[in-house]
Amino acid sequence: MRVEGLAVVLRPRSQGEACDLGLALVRGHAGSIWRCFTPVMLVVAALALCTVDSFGWLPMLIVFWLKPWLDRVLLFVLSRAVFGEATRWRDLWRARRQVLGGQLLRTLLWRRFSPWRAYTQPIEQLEAQRGGARRKRAKLMLNGNRGAATALQTAFTHAEAALAYSLVALLWWFTPENRSADVWDWFFHPGAHAAGELGLSLVMSLSYFAVVLFLEPFYVAAGFAMYLNRRVVLEAWDIEQEFRHAFA
Repeated sequence: MRVEGLAVVLRPRSQGEACDLGLALVRGHAGSIWRCFTPVMLVVAALALCTVDSFGWLPMLIVFWLKPWLDRVLLFVLSRAVFGEATRWRDLWRARRQVLGGQLLRTLLWRRFSPWRAYTQPIEQLEAQRGGARRKRAKLMLNGNRGAATALQTAFTHAEAALAYSLVALLWWFTPENRSADVWDWFFHPGAHAAGELGLSLVMSLSYFAVVLFLEPFYVAAGFAMYLNRRVVLEAWDIEQEFRHAFA
């Protein structure tokens, strides 16, 4: 990574403060992030919804399982954002093989439930580490940081669930008072209502998709910022950055 080209000020931070840096990065480059992420997310969501009539829970499971693959788009945009570069759809399309291919089975199988996925994903995608070199690198990056990386995953898992259920609950909250009991009953006995189980599955799926579309960039950015912070500590990027600015 070209330290001299970084557009963010690097210094050793606590990992909690590094997460704040990641969230600020999303706010500063929101246009690039959602311009690239939204089309990919919508295609995956549309394909997943094709299964809703057979199994109501399957669309949410498909998107949930593919999130590490979707995160590659976000990490690509964020890795350019730290250099102050805007990303357009054509940039992603030109790099599609590099971004969306490679290590697909590993990403979606035994690494899928890694408790520090957002923190270690740059090792594969940005450093292109493989095999034993990747394991050695991951061990070094995680040394003393497993707790923080796991806490990040746990916090965003709970936030995702809370937001998804809150969106579904809006139906009940905005229903006229004399019909709220019917909506409540529909949630728990969908087969007995006109909207039926298919309607409830669609509501649940669309709510979950909306939450992933909104929240996932913040999750990936927080993990990426923690990764950058760890490299600052290990490789003294902040000192190198200061010297380059001083003697520019």
